[in-house]
Amino acid sequence: MSRIKASVDKVTSLKSEIDYVVTGYGIANLFGKSLHEIAQALISIAHPDFRDELE
Repeated sequence: MSRIKASVDKVTSLKSEIDYVVTGYGIANLFGKSLHEIAQALISIAHPDFRDELE
């Protein structure tokens, strides 16, 4: 099961507080991106088996 989720019940950090997310599949720079761009960046560093599902 992917730990990158399409939506969550609770927010623990504001999107403006997170500049980088690192996984075993890459690094996503989120600084200054729109919500759509953030979603695409996070999908790109998700496990390949879950990328289609997250898309």
